[in-house]
Amino acid sequence: MAASSSRRTTVAELSHDFRLANGRLARRLRQEKADSELSGSQFSALGTLYFNGPFTLRELSEHERVTPPSMNRTVNALVEEGLVDRAGSADDGRKVVLTVTEHGRTLMRETRKRRDAWLAQRIGKLSPEQRRVLSEAMEIMKELTNS
Repeated sequence: MAASSSRRTTVAELSHDFRLANGRLARRLRQEKADSELSGSQFSALGTLYFNGPFTLRELSEHERVTPPSMNRTVNALVEEGLVDRAGSADDGRKVVLTVTEHGRTLMRETRKRRDAWLAQRIGKLSPEQRRVLSEAMEIMKELTNS
């Protein structure tokens, strides 16, 4: 481990290595999902509604940083799969509110369970010192995300 750590002598090198490792871990975790044929953008939109919704189409597209027509296609696919419902807004009949169905909530819970189990299995194989370092790094990562 010392050889790979000594290689990162500048902030730029550390930033680069951190970004690559974080991206690879995120991609690997995305592979651990409940059985579904959802694309990455569909799963992301479903997750946003699950954790932050309900949203209108415009709110969801802004949150996901895509255009409303693109999000509309994504939502259509989620509705067809029975993962998301559309309903009129109680305060404004012109608005459509998107919510996750029970089927969608089950898919999200199962995916979260699989991802947590995959990661816990690997973290469990680390030494106590490595887990301590990882815990400290997690706090630093939270600081980075909130800055």
